[in-house]
Amino acid sequence: MDRIADGWQDYQCLYAGNGLKIERWQDFILSRPDPLAIWPLPPIAIKIDASYQRSNRGGGCWQYQRKLPDFWSVNYRQLRFKVSTLGFKHTGLFPEQAANWDSLTTLIQQNHHKKLQILNLFAYTGAATLACAAAGATEVVHVDASKGMVQWAKENAELSQLSDRRIRFIVDDCFKFLQREQRRGRKYQGIIMDPPSYGRGPNNEIWKFDNQINELLSAASQLLADDALFFLVNSYSAGYSATVLANIFQANETLMSHFKTQESGELLLPISRQNITLPAGIYGLASND
Repeated sequence: MDRIADGWQDYQCLYAGNGLKIERWQDFILSRPDPLAIWPLPPIAIKIDASYQRSNRGGGCWQYQRKLPDFWSVNYRQLRFKVSTLGFKHTGLFPEQAANWDSLTTLIQQNHHKKLQILNLFAYTGAATLACAAAGATEVVHVDASKGMVQWAKENAELSQLSDRRIRFIVDDCFKFLQREQRRGRKYQGIIMDPPSYGRGPNNEIWKFDNQINELLSAASQLLADDALFFLVNSYSAGYSATVLANIFQANETLMSHFKTQESGELLLPISRQNITLPAGIYGLASND
């Protein structure tokens, strides 16, 4: 089941094509590379404020047509996030994930009478963490290997006026954290993870999606409580379809023994001025809704 992130007011994907996407982030128009937008780009009748240009030597840099603030903020429903033009074309937020935030919000609100401990792994700047906290989760444990991203997540919690919620922000290698949680006997009603294609932990630990995703899911599934509500995985790893993610779920008997349903699909962004959608990653969700 594909999901479209169509609930935004402060963000729009305006155009996509020729390997680019043109986006509005609040009052600023950004152009960023997108390898999936291989169709022709129509004529653009708007002024672009900043564009990310790739280098032939790898990487790239932002080129500014007007001066932008170091940081600004965007709202999504009751949440507020800090964004910026970062290296590697990022902004500190993945807007397509809003479709998942809405789904988690609904699940948590429908089970507000239960004690819900949520674990968010590879949690980045904390959008899913804050969505779960705002929905009424008892506690959210936010784990990421980057100290800078965890600090950013704390700032997003302040912007969203959620600093009073029970959120534990932890800088750690996610797989090692899972192993320690298992030894401690911790259990969670909900687990979220967004593992990168490739990454390094705080002590130079190497992560590769295709080599370690099954081991990661096996370790995480050991932390599911008997009354588990959901298990969500996002992926941006090139070459893998939502069917692959569904098959990984189905092959994990411990994981699937906790849930009644499982679905997977693409995350899509509506392209507002072309009346088409942009594929922007895949997800897999097992739940007891």
